[in-house]
Amino acid sequence: MRHTNTTFSSLPRPPSIDKSGFMARVNEARKQLSVQNTDALILVAGINMRYFCGLAWPLTERFVGAVITAQDVMFICPRFEQSAIKAALNTDGEFLFWQEDENPSEVVARFLHHKNLRSVAVDPKCPLWLFEQLQSALPAMSLRSAVSLIGNLRARKNKQELDLIQYAMSLTLTVHERAYAYLQAGRRASEVIRFIDEQHRQLGADNGSYFCTVQFGEGTSHPHGVPGDPVLHDDTLVLIDTGCQVDGYHSDITRTYGFGQVSDRISDMWEIEKAAQAAAFAAAKPGVPCAHIDQAARDLLKQKGLGPDYELPGLPHRTGHGIGLEIHEGPYLVRGDNTPLQPGMCFSNEPMIVVPGEFGVRLEDHFYVTHDKAQWFTPLQKSLYSPF
Repeated sequence: MRHTNTTFSSLPRPPSIDKSGFMARVNEARKQLSVQNTDALILVAGINMRYFCGLAWPLTERFVGAVITAQDVMFICPRFEQSAIKAALNTDGEFLFWQEDENPSEVVARFLHHKNLRSVAVDPKCPLWLFEQLQSALPAMSLRSAVSLIGNLRARKNKQELDLIQYAMSLTLTVHERAYAYLQAGRRASEVIRFIDEQHRQLGADNGSYFCTVQFGEGTSHPHGVPGDPVLHDDTLVLIDTGCQVDGYHSDITRTYGFGQVSDRISDMWEIEKAAQAAAFAAAKPGVPCAHIDQAARDLLKQKGLGPDYELPGLPHRTGHGIGLEIHEGPYLVRGDNTPLQPGMCFSNEPMIVVPGEFGVRLEDHFYVTHDKAQWFTPLQKSLYSPF
């Protein structure tokens, strides 16, 4: 069992992914290139460079990236940034430098031509302007998206990744507990958001809260909140959705509970939400298509007179999303995504119920897939009035 939140203070922080871990990912990419009869993979600065090379570098107008082939890892870098990029990298490789008055896509093209490579998979995060530059510099080559190659690798987390996500989830659940104790009538949502950020920082998250939404009363009926800074009053429904990063890996947990007494209708809807979350979890097993988990939640809601489909009162969005280096990443628990669940995949489970103009209830927890079942990362909310 992974959920050990009651002992978070004694949970050791997992080690970061090291150079050998990143090189193992590069080698997996090479295997996929071979399977897909593709000569090279071009990465651009951003999330996929971080996944394969350990380089947390923002995507800007200056092309920073990498070319992975069967024999080489070549980093593309503005010459004046070489010291900073070399210091940040966690993968072995060589460099292709370019000056400010050069077209870096042509530098890449010369390398590929020199190696006599013909088919290239391009990072799906590559912006259109850069893809067009590459296409112009490589008119005789076959360029395609690397979405399946990269997505298949990133979707299945190994033990190191699961440990980092586990730590981040346990950390955020502890912050939720502290926020619950911090609430009092008269506090503004902005005060709670600030407190949650401070607690994430205190417990060791990368940069405090990655995001935070605090909603009261009717505001809970808006899935991602609305502008404003409401004040908490007694006998009000509270919804808090927040998360952080630990070495780039995300947490994302939502709790909905009564601050004082709320209506019986809210209480009834909370129990239905709990049942819908349980139905989705029960459907999650290796080999089951993602869409089936979404349908399991919707079937339960329909039995209770909600929906159907995306109609309200009911569930206005997908049941869940993948999570890892991105807070929302594929595959998704939604109709039409027939990706079969595989060991190592991680998902949110959040079949929110919205009653427009009145209230909303969302319980969001995450599970990962093992060889024979699904397993929660953290304990679930116990009840409307005893959330921890």
